[in-house]
Amino acid sequence: MTHDDGSDGGSGDRSAVLATRLGYLLKHAQLRLAEESVRALAPFGVDGRELAVLAVLAGDRPLSQAEAAAVLGVDRTTMVALVDTLEGKRFVERRRSDRDRRRNIVELTPEGRDRFRDAERARLEGERRFLAPLSGPDADHLIRSLRALVDPGEHGGAEQDASAGRGE
Repeated sequence: MTHDDGSDGGSGDRSAVLATRLGYLLKHAQLRLAEESVRALAPFGVDGRELAVLAVLAGDRPLSQAEAAAVLGVDRTTMVALVDTLEGKRFVERRRSDRDRRRNIVELTPEGRDRFRDAERARLEGERRFLAPLSGPDADHLIRSLRALVDPGEHGGAEQDASAGRGE
C-alpha cells in the first residue's frame, strides 16, 4: 500500500523525519552513551552516578555530604542513598566533622580511591569509543557545545559561534 506522498509508510520515512529533531538526537545519543558507560563500568561494580560521587570526593579537600550533593546537583535524600551504597561497597567512609558535629564528612577509602582511578580510566575509554565516529576536532567541538548549552552563563561567546555555524 502506498500513501498519497508515494511512500510505503515504512519506518525509514518516519526515522528520517525524527533525525532532524534535536530532542530525538540528544536522547538517542545519550542512550548510546549510557549503554557504553554501563559496559565500561560494570567490571568495577559502580554505575555512572556512583562514579560521579567518587570523582567529586576525590578532590583536594574532604567534603560534607551536603557540599558533595550541591556539587553534584542532587537532593540530600539522593545523596544519602548514594553514600550508603558506596559505604556498603567500602569505597567511602563517613565521619563527623571536627569543626561541626552536625556535619558528616565523606571521604574515599584507599579501596575507593583505587576503584575510582580504575573506573575513571574505563569511563574515559568508553567515551572514546562512543565518540569514535567523530574526528578529534569534531568531538572536542561537541563537548564545548554541550558545555555551552548546559551552562550558558559560563560561555558568553557561544551565541556568536553558534550563529556563525548556522550561517546567520
